[in-house]
Amino acid sequence: MPPLPYAPEVYDPRRIAYAAELARGTERFHEPRREDCPWCGSGLLRTRLSAPDLLQHKPGSFTLDQCRDCGHAFQNPRLSAAGLAFYHRDFDEGDPDGLADPALATRRSHRRHRGDAHLLRGLGEPESWLDVGTGHARFPAAAREVFPYTSFDGLDPTPRVRRALAAERIEEAHVGHLADPEVTARLRGRYDVVSVFHHLAHVPDPRAELRGALAALRPGGHLLVELPDPRCLFALLLGKWWLPHGQPRHLHLIPLRNLRAELESRGCTVLVTDRRTPHTPNDLSAALALFFARLLPPADAPWRSAPPSALQRGLRALLNALTSPLVDAAALVDLLLSPVLRHVPGLSNSYRIVARKDTA
Repeated sequence: MPPLPYAPEVYDPRRIAYAAELARGTERFHEPRREDCPWCGSGLLRTRLSAPDLLQHKPGSFTLDQCRDCGHAFQNPRLSAAGLAFYHRDFDEGDPDGLADPALATRRSHRRHRGDAHLLRGLGEPESWLDVGTGHARFPAAAREVFPYTSFDGLDPTPRVRRALAAERIEEAHVGHLADPEVTARLRGRYDVVSVFHHLAHVPDPRAELRGALAALRPGGHLLVELPDPRCLFALLLGKWWLPHGQPRHLHLIPLRNLRAELESRGCTVLVTDRRTPHTPNDLSAALALFFARLLPPADAPWRSAPPSALQRGLRALLNALTSPLVDAAALVDLLLSPVLRHVPGLSNSYRIVARKDTA
């Protein structure tokens, strides 16, 4: 067992707790590897990529497999409940979305959130709307400007949703997952619209989460789902450096055709499939930022055995100053390419589906 950092100059209760956990190894954070696809059951799997934790740089290695039959990509072996807790811990500390580097912050602007809400403007004014995976509820706060008479609620697996309630961005806060029968029972049939932005990539069972979302809808209600597109060309070209691969926190990457077929099989009519509007112009800049962050001397974090030395901090600051202009240049290229990428099939990095629930 490695020595624990008890020296007064580096004493940090969180560092000590992390050291004790890591002394037991990271293998226990994974479930047994599965030999079939969790979406279609096919045994024809291939390794899509292996990657470390490129965002927090916690110890461990993670593998994404892909089904040769349906194209579903999934973490294999998947993180256990203990693993999910470990790799999500401290993730949103400091920056509300957990990403201090602007190139890695995929959060939308207030203006774009309003645009997302406008997508449903032609369907009338909903009475009630649930935003799933809402985090700090920035989307409901912006969507209220488009639908001022709609009651917006939020659901999130973290306590952030309670802080959003205190900030009056939502009217009700629910902590948990739609896959939880108790949550589903509490929310059943309450909403005209349920929005799920990129949340399904993080949940252990996306099908169960979809069932819960549909259960929360009234008959005739609308489900809005947005996800990273695993068939995007940049996903194949950039591999582990493609930000939406997001290991170890992204457990599933669902192709559009799979999600559409699932919704139709559950009595929904798909009204909109959109690969253009959801595209986020950050493929190259985020990949470059991840690459440089991997090369730079590490920043201080409680899961490291000791804080960086003064020399390491100085070297990191210098190299960061030298590489930041390159990331900024890549961000400009992302923006210039965005109009083309939005309109050429296979180049947009996200997709969106709007479906109507036709059955009770």
